[in-house]
Amino acid sequence: MEKTFSQWKKQCLNKLDVSKKGSVDEDISNMVSMLNSREEYFTTSSCSGRVILIERTAGSADIHKQNCVWLFVSHQKCTSEDLMCGLARSTGDAVFKFEPFVLHLQCRRLDDAQLVHSVAVNSGFRNSGLTVSKTGKVITAVRSTHGLEVPLSHEGKLLVEQEYINFLTQIANQKMEENLRRIHRFYQNLQSALTKGKPQKLEIPNPPISLKPQDNQLETERGEEPKEEEEQKNTSVYQRRRKREHHQRADCCHGDRASLMPELDDCLDLFT
Repeated sequence: MEKTFSQWKKQCLNKLDVSKKGSVDEDISNMVSMLNSREEYFTTSSCSGRVILIERTAGSADIHKQNCVWLFVSHQKCTSEDLMCGLARSTGDAVFKFEPFVLHLQCRRLDDAQLVHSVAVNSGFRNSGLTVSKTGKVITAVRSTHGLEVPLSHEGKLLVEQEYINFLTQIANQKMEENLRRIHRFYQNLQSALTKGKPQKLEIPNPPISLKPQDNQLETERGEEPKEEEEQKNTSVYQRRRKREHHQRADCCHGDRASLMPELDDCLDLFT
């Protein structure tokens, strides 16, 4: 399995970048480089987040990258003028979308994937998950749900006013700011987790030799009785002697007190 993962990683990283942009986005380039430098991981796809204005081609029922025209795209904040310029070129159904950060990562072991998944969730990417394929590939997907999708035109005709375009631009830029904050938080938390390594099982040190439980254990190992058992036996002896004393007093209530002293002294010796 180790050899297979190394082969998968080598093949993936040697492939050409066939994305529309053709390179890793600037806001996540350090993160991607760090993960690919680790022996436990390699990235298969990523996007730092973007605002896009796309137009569905004729005969297509859904908006997908494969069957649409890109009127505008930016991995940074946009302006209402950017959207209006893109809409001016639209002859079909234009849709504005904000897509948040996404990262697909293949991991060597399930424990490695669980570490990244836990960091992602704690950093605000609640929709993240991990899967194991039938071929043994362990994949972690880091993503969130604060996306946005709004139709703006139909058959080239604008459906909204300029005021709404301004408002939509403001909302999208706010989402981009939050997106970048989450990316920064995730990167910092991931660096910290990978530096510290996976949590190890805590080892509880043995108690000092001077503690009584340790002394009792040592006495038992030497064949001696623990002190608790010895004290129980001494208490039993004391009770038997008290009972015997009671019978003696019943037989000779006015007996000589001196005759009882040795027995009492023996009992008192048990507590010294």
